[in-house]
Amino acid sequence: MRFVTPLPDMCFRQECRRLSQIHLKTLFSLLIALTLSLSSVAFCENGINGYSASPEFAASILDKYVAAARNPDARTSSGSVQMDISASLPRLQKRGHMRVLKQISRVGHSTYRVLSFQGDDTVKREVIARYLQMDQGVRQEDQMAIVPANYKFRFKGQRDANMGPSVYVFEVTPRKKRVGLFKGELWLDAETCLPILEKGRLVKSPSLVMKRVNFERGYNIEQGMSVPEYLTSTIEARIVGRVELSVEYSNFAPGSDEDTGKSAPATVAEASE
Repeated sequence: MRFVTPLPDMCFRQECRRLSQIHLKTLFSLLIALTLSLSSVAFCENGINGYSASPEFAASILDKYVAAARNPDARTSSGSVQMDISASLPRLQKRGHMRVLKQISRVGHSTYRVLSFQGDDTVKREVIARYLQMDQGVRQEDQMAIVPANYKFRFKGQRDANMGPSVYVFEVTPRKKRVGLFKGELWLDAETCLPILEKGRLVKSPSLVMKRVNFERGYNIEQGMSVPEYLTSTIEARIVGRVELSVEYSNFAPGSDEDTGKSAPATVAEASE
């Protein structure tokens, strides 16, 4: 019979803090709004399931993507959204779930109201609360944006979903192996050319503690905007093992011109109490 020595609480707290402070900041930098600039792009002519397209056709799709992303009406700005956040540390048999209301003011400041929490307090403090802190501090960063300046785009073709919209699929590869960038896929809605899926693996670990970081983020197209639907992420870490995080977004409500975000007075500090 194999026995596993329990991880001391102090050691666990130190490692969780190290993971949270370093890794979550990098991971959720992938969630920032796109700030796009166009440059040279690499394409392939053979697409999905034999579908083929010329480089000119693929380039025209990217042009529409850039134009749509630059349109302020196509991006979520002020408003509110409900977030259901689940996190777990399977090796330590610790997990938790928190429901929060996030409100974003016209100037981009986010506030959170914790609606409920169930689970382990350590996961609440060291994983979920720190994620909310990083989410609150996210700003647009050109070096992290999914744009031709940072990535090579390889057009894979058009995919017709059985129960969903038709999509254009691009394979994206970073031009430089830099922390925060990923190798994977970008799916665009064929009608609007707005993103509906981003998924892949970080190409460079932000810490020796982390071995691999995989993520997937989905969007819905609502009222001409690309609205986050869900996020899933798996971090393979040394000592504490796998860290799993998922976020589901719902009840998005655009803000009015008079909205200042003051209707959500609670801050992320409430999540760690």
